[in-house]
Amino acid sequence: MAAVAVLVAAQMAAGTVAEAAAPPSAQAVAVASKAADGTTAPVRITEGQVAEAAPGGAILYPSVTSCLTVTVRLRDGGLVGAHASLFQVPGEYRSDRILSELKRSVGGRPVRAVEVRGAVGAWDPSYFVKAIEGYGDGEAVPFPESPDPGGIAEAVAKGLGQPRALVTVEDVPDGDQTVR
Repeated sequence: MAAVAVLVAAQMAAGTVAEAAAPPSAQAVAVASKAADGTTAPVRITEGQVAEAAPGGAILYPSVTSCLTVTVRLRDGGLVGAHASLFQVPGEYRSDRILSELKRSVGGRPVRAVEVRGAVGAWDPSYFVKAIEGYGDGEAVPFPESPDPGGIAEAVAKGLGQPRALVTVEDVPDGDQTVR
């Protein structure tokens, strides 16, 4: 986790951390498109974005390294997903805003399950409440000392207004994630 601390310090010192008020450029809902062979292409959700795949569709989360993905499985078979980034991508959602946007996108539709996957060891559950960028000069940013899948599940359940029993958390290796 020392690498995370060094990265945060370097980004803050360089002034590369995006401002909280930056408006998200991505719309919350996307629809899967048909590929040339007639299959449905996955909805691509990059860092800081929230989008939706229709029932029977899939979501592609590219380049998940220090991120967490949160996929809400709707009872009708649809998927609503968020790609939570440890550091805000300019123009996209910060980690402390992404769950509220995901909740808004799900609306009142019935939820079957919530799956969280990614770099569990790099995340302190509090990042969903106060993003790393939310800390000012001289404020201590909490860093995870060990993976906390239970704390992450609790934070995600609370942020989405869903029962904790619906949320699973899985640490997965770096790379692309496809959820069907």
